[in-house]
Amino acid sequence: MKERKIKDIFVDGAISASFIAEQIQKHHTKTDIGAHNIFLGQVRADELGARKVAAIEYTSYKEMALEKMHEIRETIFAKYDLTCMHVYHSLGSVAAGEICLFVFTSSKHRKLAIEGCSELVELIKSELPVWAKEIFEDDSFIWKTNQ
Repeated sequence: MKERKIKDIFVDGAISASFIAEQIQKHHTKTDIGAHNIFLGQVRADELGARKVAAIEYTSYKEMALEKMHEIRETIFAKYDLTCMHVYHSLGSVAAGEICLFVFTSSKHRKLAIEGCSELVELIKSELPVWAKEIFEDDSFIWKTNQ
């Protein structure tokens, strides 16, 4: 198995549609890929009582998170025989309706790309040390817990 270098997955603020499109477009020359699977996480405007979420502010202990992401990355690459994997996670404030997580997996075969992407997202949500503070329209907040 090829050892990959630790990649910085974090971006400041929301992940733009143009950035996502750019990342996808870069793969048109990679002719050994038969399938891609994409997950986009979007901030919901949840209502908790009389309060509505306006944004989520993401924070992380970056060094620890990047080490953990590297471990997750190596595990998923080996298990699903992926050709490519890209993960981008927002830090800072992301408004309701904006994209905060972009996960993109590629493989020779569709089933591996889909299953690899799905497990990758679950591991990111459960194991990556990233914290989310839900900011309400009235500027009050609560710390989010993943379901």
